Amino acid sequence: MKITRLVILFNYKKILFGAVISLFLFILSFQIGSAILIILMRGLGALIIINIIASLAASYILYDKSGLYELNDLDGIIDWSKTENAVLIHASFDPLSQRLEEKYPHLNLTVCDIYGNRHEHESGIEVSKKMFPPNPKEIRISPDQLPFENESQDVILAVTALHEILDHGKRVLFFKEAKRILKKGGLIIVSEQFRDTTNFIFFNIGAFHFLSRKQWMDSISPSGLKIIKNQKITPFADMLVIRKDYQ
Repeated sequence: MKITRLVILFNYKKILFGAVISLFLFILSFQIGSAILIILMRGLGALIIINIIASLAASYILYDKSGLYELNDLDGIIDWSKTENAVLIHASFDPLSQRLEEKYPHLNLTVCDIYGNRHEHESGIEVSKKMFPPNPKEIRISPDQLPFENESQDVILAVTALHEILDHGKRVLFFKEAKRILKKGGLIIVSEQFRDTTNFIFFNIGAFHFLSRKQWMDSISPSGLKIIKNQKITPFADMLVIRKDYQ
């Protein structure tokens, strides 16, 4: 429940606003004489509450119940015993680097926080950093200028982070930079929620926080990198496995 609690913390204003609107509609329905309006108001109020509950349940399934931050879905994709250098990219929220370092002590892992992401100034960020302390070796990066040498990295991991690169041009440059720093045959693992029907049903307008499948394709394709796998992690999130050609 750790991450779901953070979701509530980051979105408590929206949750509270929805609950107040629902209560207002329910109270107002007692002042209306029209049976149709009463049904509409109470129905709308109920839908708002159902949507809040559904979005929190979906968050629990995605962030706490699934293996999103366990990287279990990478078995057979990445041979960690042969991986020397890896980059982990996050957006002011890092529940993963400590687990990776404990599980693969030989790994030369560089942890990068995307500079200028939307979470930096949110009120709940200090609480999240207490729950998941920043890696002491963490560096801050601009996504369009990755501070690594050419063909120096085996793997780039970005779990629910790259949608925080808000500018399309910078996303394109990120993947071009990723190609530059990856060794031949190197992989990028991108795990994200897409702006799709399922996320609209459960997260309503919150789905606009994410990118559509087409936006991801348009960001990746100019780099010449290849998407070799698109796997559903849960009904709410996909994992893209992207590879740099061996040639």
